[in-house]
Amino acid sequence: MSIRPLVRLSRNAALLSCLAAAGACHAPQKPKDTCQVTQPNGVVAGSTERQDGSYGNAQVSVGPFGLWPNGTVIFKPGGPGFVTREGALGMKFGWTRGVSGALHITGRRLDAPAAPLQSEVGDDTGDGFEASYLIFPSPGCWEVTATVGNRSDASLTFVTRIEQVGAGPAWHRDSTP
Repeated sequence: MSIRPLVRLSRNAALLSCLAAAGACHAPQKPKDTCQVTQPNGVVAGSTERQDGSYGNAQVSVGPFGLWPNGTVIFKPGGPGFVTREGALGMKFGWTRGVSGALHITGRRLDAPAAPLQSEVGDDTGDGFEASYLIFPSPGCWEVTATVGNRSDASLTFVTRIEQVGAGPAWHRDSTP
């Protein structure tokens, strides 16, 4: 056996010892999650019955199906939702109104600059269930606020995390509203 392979082996062993001593062999730590997502409270607007995933108050709630598991909406291949030509991510959210009035939805990203959330809501002004599309311009931590009519007492705000896996869902729409 030549002496060269032994020299390389001892250099590699010394390098590994140095890295281990410096702590470089440990797996990198994940950054602390700063998106404090809203937890369901079980309240469905206009109802005395509770729903596990719902979040709301007597006037307006997201649900009855409620918030997404662990407060995270995941856009992935084969999953629900859509991607716009601009790359925004859209998902259906259900709402329940305990009072009459048009549903208005706004939102903003909390963890980085972004265009505001867009929404598509029907023109129903009664109470009860209404479906909507929430369109998030980018993944991140989002605060969403829904208001019924011009009532200051009929408002609800929640925080959700938006994640995109790969190219996202297969459904692609031409553009945002």
